[in-house]
Amino acid sequence: MGLFCISTICFSQEKSESLLLEHRYTNNNYSKSEKLTLLNELAQNHPDPQKKLHYSLELIKNAKLLDSSKLLFQGYMHKGVSLRLKSDFTQALESYFEAANIASKIKNQRDLGLVNISIADVYSITSNHKNAVKYYKIGMDILKKENDLENYANGLSNLGDEYFNKKEYDLAMECFMESGLIFRKINSLEGNAFVLGNMGMVYAEKGKDDLAEANINEAIRIMENLELYYPISVYLRYMSDIYASKNNRKAAIAYSKRSLDLATKYGLKEQISDANLQLSDLYEQNGSYKKSLSHFKNHSTFKDSIANIEKVQKMADLRTEFEVSKKQTEVDLLTQQQKTQNIQVALLNQQNKNKQNVVIATIIALFLIVMLAFGLYRRNKYISKTKLIIEEEKSRSDNLLLNILPEETAQELKQNGKVEAKRFDSVTVLFTDFKSFTSYSEKLTPEKLVKSVDYYFSKFDTIIEKYKLEKIKTAGDSYMCAGGLPFPTKDHAIKMTLAAFEITQFVEDSKNLNNPEIAHFDIRIGINTGPVVAGVVGTKKFAYDIWGDTVNVASRMESNSIAGKINIAENTYQLIKDAFACEYRGEIDVKNKGALKMYFAKSIHEKTFYAFMNEQKEGV
Repeated sequence: MGLFCISTICFSQEKSESLLLEHRYTNNNYSKSEKLTLLNELAQNHPDPQKKLHYSLELIKNAKLLDSSKLLFQGYMHKGVSLRLKSDFTQALESYFEAANIASKIKNQRDLGLVNISIADVYSITSNHKNAVKYYKIGMDILKKENDLENYANGLSNLGDEYFNKKEYDLAMECFMESGLIFRKINSLEGNAFVLGNMGMVYAEKGKDDLAEANINEAIRIMENLELYYPISVYLRYMSDIYASKNNRKAAIAYSKRSLDLATKYGLKEQISDANLQLSDLYEQNGSYKKSLSHFKNHSTFKDSIANIEKVQKMADLRTEFEVSKKQTEVDLLTQQQKTQNIQVALLNQQNKNKQNVVIATIIALFLIVMLAFGLYRRNKYISKTKLIIEEEKSRSDNLLLNILPEETAQELKQNGKVEAKRFDSVTVLFTDFKSFTSYSEKLTPEKLVKSVDYYFSKFDTIIEKYKLEKIKTAGDSYMCAGGLPFPTKDHAIKMTLAAFEITQFVEDSKNLNNPEIAHFDIRIGINTGPVVAGVVGTKKFAYDIWGDTVNVASRMESNSIAGKINIAENTYQLIKDAFACEYRGEIDVKNKGALKMYFAKSIHEKTFYAFMNEQKEGV
């Protein structure tokens, strides 16, 4: 059972208001200038998915007549939402792509960000993880640059949903908590309700039933007042799961029935199917086999009516070449069918003369047609399969290159065959090192040593990627990364320090793990900011690297740090002192560098996170 996505289109109005608007429209109680506005409100806010679809189609038709790109965009967006709610995922995706084309043509970046989040929602629902994450990140980047906090938070929450579906619960919880901070800041009751419910489901999956029940019940209470029926149906089934885990089947069945009744009332096919399956399992456990069978039949009926998800999973790229090939095959088959009819008519005219020849000729003709159709089918399948293999191999090689080099550098290498060294005036460099690693590692088996280092560095990679920093390299137990390249930014020092705090906390938390296969270490961290030169070294097994005195001083900051501390140089301190509480250590003698001022980064000021999230367009 998965989560659901928060729509980037506005949340539902009160049902009574929707009915009032509908009454005005059906009775023509509006002026000519009000018609499109009325249609837009009905398509956006009507609680019935089927009626949402009807009003969306009316809006699209009228917007085309008036040549209104803005209203046409909204019409396709509302159509996509209604089709998604009806589980018609293929058509929903097509509608969203139409909206994306319109937003691109009129160069409306905010609308383009919204539709990319909606496309990601469909891919998420249909279990296409790769495309879901891809389109969420595209949409979120656009919305962040547009300073659209509410929809950025919606996208962040939906990305958390995608991680949840992949059972990456810690990443999911990070997304939900971060989006919750934004929703509370902008006083979004609807957004906060979704976050409460989503966090409740994460708690349920982690076995924390009391926290799960408290969060989900509060989310349901808020959503009942807002008439947000689709998520309520999902949350009710999660409450059923919680009570079932406590062997309270009576309460579990009651919650499942509430979910089924709500889904049936509003035509939510996917939720009807899921609720029936859940009731079937509960009645089977209760020994009520007749009721169990009845609900299972209903589950199967609605499951079969849901649009073919597998087809949507393969719609990652709507390419013209594939469509042309498909239509050509259809034309060829239709031509052969027409030939078949002509042959049959001719043979029937000769039937009285030679019945045996007619039968033989018919069999031969049908055999040839079948062979031709089969050949066309195999040709089309071969073309599609070959194309898919080529695309997969290209994607694999591109991903491998991006694992080695930054994206901009990788593109330059592919285009020019070489990479020119570049100077960056302000870059923040971080080094980590495990205390007494050499002596400690001598006591470990090679397998445990490698597994332990991989455990820590894999999490470091995740943290670095989260803050959009660049991993440079690892050497033994040392990890090196940088911020402010290959694309210069203004807040690289702040993001690097935030990442350093997360790395320190992760290493500390890992000591509480009861895992005999993972060794526990203390970590030292050093940070410095200044100019560097970056480029690619070598022609075989090449690597992206940085050089300069800034790098050397960052390394010295690490070697002069203390276990569990973040030691920063004077240059970094001047950039982050307003965002973090720092402790001055004085001037400390450093090998080959003389006396350098050093500071310990102690804690994050409360305002830092909000300032980080509210950057203007020229920010990250």
